[in-house]
Formats: sequence, C-alpha cells, structure tokens
Amino acid sequence: MSNIMAASSPTLAPVPTAPAPGTAPVSRPQSRLLALDGLRLVAALMVCLYHYVGRGGTVSASWHASPAHLFPTLSRAAVYGNFGVQFFFVISGFVICMSSWGRTLGDFFRSRVARLYPAYWVALLLITGASLALPVVVHAVRLDEFLVNLTMLQQPMGATRVLGVCWTLWVEVRFYALFALVVVLRGVTYRRVVLFACVWTLATVLCHSTTNTLLNQVIMPEYAPFFIGGLALYLIHRFGSDLLAWGIVVMSWLLAQREATLGLWGPHPHRDPYVVILIVTLAFAAVAVVALGWMRWASWRWLVTAGALTYPFYLIHEHLGWFAIRVLHRGLGLPAWATLAATVLGMLALAWLIHRYVEKPFGPRLKKALKERKLDSRSPGIGF
Repeated sequence: MSNIMAASSPTLAPVPTAPAPGTAPVSRPQSRLLALDGLRLVAALMVCLYHYVGRGGTVSASWHASPAHLFPTLSRAAVYGNFGVQFFFVISGFVICMSSWGRTLGDFFRSRVARLYPAYWVALLLITGASLALPVVVHAVRLDEFLVNLTMLQQPMGATRVLGVCWTLWVEVRFYALFALVVVLRGVTYRRVVLFACVWTLATVLCHSTTNTLLNQVIMPEYAPFFIGGLALYLIHRFGSDLLAWGIVVMSWLLAQREATLGLWGPHPHRDPYVVILIVTLAFAAVAVVALGWMRWASWRWLVTAGALTYPFYLIHEHLGWFAIRVLHRGLGLPAWATLAATVLGMLALAWLIHRYVEKPFGPRLKKALKERKLDSRSPGIGF
C-alpha cells in the first residue's frame, strides 16, 4: 500500500522462459505507471469514506447523528469502503514485485524502512497530540504503548494501537518479510515468483484446516490471495500474458472473493454478498487493466501527486478526520456536506505537507543512513 516505483511499459510477449536459478531477466526500459498512482488514491478514499460516513460508533458521536441520516445515499455505498484495504493489497503485490526486481535483500529492506517509517512516526505524533487536545474523539494511550507503537509491531505485542489503520501495516510487513526471505534473498525471477505464489496459495488453503495461530499469522489466509493476485499481474505486465500467470490470477480471485465474503459480509449482513464479489472483481480488474497497458494514456502529472499523498493520507485521515468533523460540524455548526468536503480536503492538504516536509527530505536520508558499509580488510563485519 505504500509505495510507487517505476515499471515497464507492457506489451504482449511470448511465454517467458524461466531464467537460470539465481539470475534475473534483463529488464525492459522503465516508466512510471501513473494509473497505478491514481488507483492507490481511489483505494484510500474508499477507506476514508467508510470511516467518515459508513459506520457508527465514534463516527456517529463525531457527527452527533447517524451518518445514515445525514448522508442516506452516500452511506449505503460507504459501508463497502473498507474493501479499499483489499484493493490496496492487490496493488501492493504488484508494486512490491515490481520494485524488488534486480534488488538485493539489503536494498529491499532499506527501501521499505525509508518508505514506511518517517510519515508513520509523524502521524503517531499528530494523533497523540489530538488525543491530548480532545480525548473524547481519540483516547490517549500510555507512554509504554506509545513507545512500542513507534516500532510498528504493536499489534503482535498486544499493545493499544495509536493509529486505527495500522493493523494493515502489520499485514503488509508480514508480506514483505515472506517475499523478502523466500524470493528477494536469492534474486527475483519469474520462476521464483511463480513458485512462491503457488506454494503460498496451497498454504493458504491448508490453513483453513488448522487452528495453529502462528501458522495463520505467517500465512495470512484471509489476505494472501490479494497479494498473490498482484504478484501474478506484475508478471503479466513484465513478461506478457501467459496461461500460467493468468491461472494464478484467476485462482487468487476465486479464493479472494470467498475470503472477502466470509470475513466482510458474514459478520455484516447489512451488506450484499453480490456487491462484495463485484468489488473484489473490480479490484483485480483495475490492476489487470494497468498490467496489460490499457491505461498508458493516463499520463497526467497530477497522478504523481495523488500517489505521493496516498500513504500519509491513509495514516492520518481516520482519527484526525473525526477530530475535524467534531470541531467543524458540532463546534462551528458547518453543514454536514460542507464538513465532509472540508475534512477530506484538509486531510489531503495535511498529507501533502507530510510528504513535502517529512517524506521527501527524510526518507532518502534514512535510506542513506542505512546504506551498507564498504568493508575492507581493516573493517570487520558483515555487509548487508
């Protein structure tokens, strides 16, 4: 969910021959996939609308009324907005496969750390500050919980989350670790990605017959098909269509719609299971359209900005949005629709500030600081 890298312009090509073990195929000239940037922002806005008008609880308290009464039409669509997370996972599978091609394990590690942590740390500080200013919206956490949140490992540690959306980051981190240790460590190739996708798919299915908590935490059966589908779609983008890659995509879609229906419709009968299947299908189809090169015409430069805003916007929008809604609507008496528009635009503006003044200057510095040391005979140690 969290990055946009360069990718090759796709053409339909013959079925790729598997490269020799440990080697990567020759890369094509790379160009940015701007349409993918736009899809990422669409997914983030889906989640945003779900948090603002698609649920009750704290949201209703912030509006001082049920969002279903304030936005009767929009709220019926927004209840499906949390499927933007699954959309993110398909995009993430595509992007991580693309961005790791030709990189060492150390390069991969540094790029993930530099991409994820600077904006995340700033979001923690902002939301903690909001919790102190208006604790009725966001409850402040203890110091020990805040400190462990800095690691991004608070969920497996059992600590309270400062950011409501950070559970998805824990899912992403596990995907990164799996892909890095199984594929990136030896060098990303077509054959290794296919083998990884097939074995992970089999493990996902087998997880449903076990109650082993650790195994389920590693395999992530409820999310794996989305990542796997994205991986296979990148292979199609890079090498062209072939039956094996499309078979992985179709298998992933079949499993993904089942997982989404069980997890996101079963406990929420107010949703329509057919709409659930439709949204999952559209998520796969949207990334497939990009993979096949059908969106090359979408070359507007503002899409670069849209992609850059997505990650910081995703981090801050939920709790700070509730804060803004309460102040604007209940405190200042701004009408509901005006409050909604102002809140979304305000979060996008704040996301731009985080990108401009945090991610752009400090991401590269952090990456450089993590750069491997150039060892010589007088410098003991192990390079990474």
